[in-house]
Amino acid sequence: MLPFLAMIAAQTPPSCEYDKPAMMALDERAFDQTMTSGWRMLANAECDAQAADLIAEWRAGHPANPRTAGLLQWHEGQLRANAGQTARAVALFEAARKPVEQDAGFGWNLYVDGSIAFLRRDLAGLDTARAKLAALPRPAGYSPVGPDGKPRAYAWPMNVNILNGFVACWNRSYKQAYGCAKPAVKTLPPA
Repeated sequence: MLPFLAMIAAQTPPSCEYDKPAMMALDERAFDQTMTSGWRMLANAECDAQAADLIAEWRAGHPANPRTAGLLQWHEGQLRANAGQTARAVALFEAARKPVEQDAGFGWNLYVDGSIAFLRRDLAGLDTARAKLAALPRPAGYSPVGPDGKPRAYAWPMNVNILNGFVACWNRSYKQAYGCAKPAVKTLPPA
């Protein structure tokens, strides 16, 4: 009897229920940048499509912050890619591009290019974006902090580890290949 119950428990899908009014009431930082709240609670429960839908609804119900609107689109796109909604993911990734002057020296748009190439199964495009990103020098005076405001040591260039993971796990899904990336950040000790 116990093995049967264990088998049933293993097959039980995760609960993707959430308190919608509470989620919609969150400010942007709590909704998008806090690892234990907002859409991330659904994503952590393997509810990628539901988390993507929640982001879309949250974005529709809140005025866009020009500085961070692309990041919410990006996160929705990642969740759509995880859920196998490739066309929607690509459209959201395209919309998350930064104007050239905002991206100068940081390589965000190269990361976007590589991610889209992975989703489109364009290995040459992924290799090109990865190589260009890997060649970027660290901007002078760059001192990153995490969402918590604490200094962080990011591997440079940012996100090249993700593109490396896509190359290393080329024949896997977006979600699996994203998991192939080596960690790129650590919290620095207080000075």
